[in-house]
Amino acid sequence: MNDLLTIVSAAGPLAGGWGIHGLWMRRRLSAARRDPLSGLWTRAPSERRAARVLAHHQHVVVVLVDLDGFKALNDTFGHAAGDAVIRATAASLNDALTSRPGAVAARLGGDEFTAVVPLPDPFSLPWLLRGLHGALTAPFRHGGRDLTVGASIGAALSSDLTPEPRQAGPQTLPVLLRLADEAMYAAKRAGGGWNYPAVTEQRFATAAGRRAGRPGTHAPHHKEPA
Repeated sequence: MNDLLTIVSAAGPLAGGWGIHGLWMRRRLSAARRDPLSGLWTRAPSERRAARVLAHHQHVVVVLVDLDGFKALNDTFGHAAGDAVIRATAASLNDALTSRPGAVAARLGGDEFTAVVPLPDPFSLPWLLRGLHGALTAPFRHGGRDLTVGASIGAALSSDLTPEPRQAGPQTLPVLLRLADEAMYAAKRAGGGWNYPAVTEQRFATAAGRRAGRPGTHAPHHKEPA
């Protein structure tokens, strides 16, 4: 009995050490999946989470955001201001999606961001996009001055492609990202705002390639009214 107690006592600190090491490793792995500047998910882990959201919700919107005027602000006020813009954009995304359980936000790189958001119904989409645009373009304080950037937002809705979540396949997310990307560039060409074109079967069949401008990829623009 005494021998057993001795072994258990000796193993205690070792087990505790492995527990701390495991916690440290989990934190390191989680940090590696996060963008170091914004704190948002990076592309690969965000896409894995997005696929799970698509598989469990009927209405899921994929949003792509590209900041307008970011390079000019960065050139005028310096890289520290540019970094502040990225952090402020991430904070605005997180704040806007706080009330949306299951939402996934990520930084794709540079001044491009994405969000995958489950919706109770398609009719709430304009309110979401309006709120996102307002949050992303609100002034923020840096270096004793108020700074602002614009935002072009494109969106694509999963239920326009697959009426039931169980029908979402491995290509659903790439297709929605492409359509949201095209919608975002349509918004950018029109001067910013948000754009959600209804996806028709014909448009879905002809939407090919990244960025708008190819035949079959043009969409009506829905810019926030002045």
